[in-house]
Formats: sequence, C-alpha cells, structure tokens
Amino acid sequence: MKWTDGAVSIGADTLEYACWGPPPAQAPTLVMLHEGLGSVGLWRDWPEQLADLMGMGVLAYSRAGYGRSSAAALPRPTDYMTREAVAGLGPMLDAAGVERCVLLGHSDGATIAGIYAGTVSDVRVRGLVLIAPHFFTEPEGLRAIAEARTAYTNGDLKIRLARHHDDPDGAFFGWHDVWTSPEFADWNVADVIDHWRVPALVVQGSDDPYGTLAQVREVEDRAYAPVEALVIEGADHAPHAAFPEVVGRGVAEFCETLWRLENEPVSIA
Repeated sequence: MKWTDGAVSIGADTLEYACWGPPPAQAPTLVMLHEGLGSVGLWRDWPEQLADLMGMGVLAYSRAGYGRSSAAALPRPTDYMTREAVAGLGPMLDAAGVERCVLLGHSDGATIAGIYAGTVSDVRVRGLVLIAPHFFTEPEGLRAIAEARTAYTNGDLKIRLARHHDDPDGAFFGWHDVWTSPEFADWNVADVIDHWRVPALVVQGSDDPYGTLAQVREVEDRAYAPVEALVIEGADHAPHAAFPEVVGRGVAEFCETLWRLENEPVSIA
C-alpha cells in the first residue's frame, strides 16, 4: 500500500518520490534507485510487491532530469554517478527520515548505490542489492547504448518514455550522450568496491546486452564484505521486470538474513 508520495526539495532540485509499506520509524526501508532511463513510475508495481513481500518500507524517487523531477543540467559530466552518490543520495535519505536501509539500485542506480557505500560513511546503510550494476565500461555495453539511439529516434522508445518523463529527450540524451562520449570509454569506479563494509547481493541477467558477468566477478573479487550473486538465466538488462517473483524472493531472503543477523544476541565468552 502506498502511504505517501509527492515532491521534496534537495538543494536546487525538486524530486518526485513515493513510499510503500511502513514508514521509517516502524521498519527498515528499501531505497530504490532507478536506471539511466528510469523513474518512480517505471518501477511499475514492483515496489508495492516488495513492500508486501518483505514487510519493509519502500522508498523510490526520481533523480533530477527524470520522471516528474526538475530538469538536470546537460550534458552530464562523466562523473555524474559519483556526484549523484556523494551529493544527492544522502540528503534524500535525510529528507525521508530513513533510519535503517538497504539500497536497491538498477543499472546506473546500482552504480550510484555502490559508489555511496564505498565513499560515504553512513551507518544507516546495512546492505546493497545491485541489479545489473556497472563499475567499468565494456565494449558490448557501449555498442548497445549507441544502438539505443536508433530505437529512440526511429522506434517507439520515445513514446514509451514520454509516459513517465516530463522531458523524455532530456532523460534519453542526458544518459546516451555521456555514455557514448569519447571521454567515457575509460570510465572505471571499481575501486569503490574495496571500501564496502556491508553485505551485497548482485543480480545479473545472463543475456544483458549492457553488461557481462565480468561486473559480477569484479564485485566478488574485490569486496571485503560478504557478496551473494544471483544470475538469472535468460534475463536481459532488467531481470526484475522479466522475473519479478524470482528476483523479489532473492531480495527478500537477502534482507531477512541481514535483519536476523543484526538482531541476534551477541555472546561474549
């Protein structure tokens, strides 16, 4: 059940948000960070499903330039995800009154969540769920992003995005143009993984055109904290959309384990 929605001012931006399930004072919160073309609306009914399944509160918001939020300055700089993590996410958690949370991000949102966990010391964050994260560029992914322009200019992608974004051109080209710029070819933020101190669940589709299992292996090889990997066979870049029950169950089990371990009494010999 959605218990509130609206807009909140974060610095110079006005960001749309929506919340489901119990408020932060009553339960931990699952904070959802959308992909590079996403928004609150493009999560569809999955936030409500997760709230019902897990008994946690769920908060989703649209970053500047997406959904019904205010516009973003374009072109985006190559470090836009780092800037969003460092300057945007923490104030959103403050504004929502989040006390304990798991960050769940998809694609760009997963990267932002990973950067936040590896850059900002925030004891509210107890775990990460990263769906199709990217920590470095891959030739396959860059080609897929370049090809998306055709789907936007000649296909129906713009029509579909216009249902969820006030400025679909800004949302699409703000994402597409930075990823296809020459400067972005060497982008790599994998060093943030070295600094995680919370468990992570990484979800990846086996047929993701935007990223390979090398992203998952990078996390497994570098993370100091525990990591679980959930590879969804036959899924593309949005495994949670194609297999919501499978991914939802994986998220629920991960979070249940987190809270159980956190609440277990510690014996001192």
